[in-house]
Amino acid sequence: MTPSAVKVTHVYAMCGYCDLCGGYLKPDTKNISTAAENQLCPTSAIKRKFVEEPFYQYTIDEPLCIGCAKCVKGCGAFGNGSLQLQVRHDRCVNCNECAIARNCPADAFKRVPASKPYLLQGIEAKNEEKG
Repeated sequence: MTPSAVKVTHVYAMCGYCDLCGGYLKPDTKNISTAAENQLCPTSAIKRKFVEEPFYQYTIDEPLCIGCAKCVKGCGAFGNGSLQLQVRHDRCVNCNECAIARNCPADAFKRVPASKPYLLQGIEAKNEEKG
């Protein structure tokens, strides 16, 4: 579908607010700035806002996000995994034909009930353990 129901979400409780964010900056970046050539996201959907040295807040401009998962991969490889792919249920037509449903080699895509639409890694598991 256009636009895709698959979007990146940011789990702020897990984020380190790093100045060298692996989900925001390209791995080979020589200049740490917000210039387009330094950003990992091909559509500049991740916005970076200075908080205080050396911390930045990252937000997702959802209309720009195409669900390519480049930032998710970078955040998982060089960060703490606070950027995650999610399916927006208000857009999903339950066709199971989106890229995330068809191509996930690790079978990590899970269908969940509409009453509990988001499974956030780390946070959900900790809450379930506390019971």
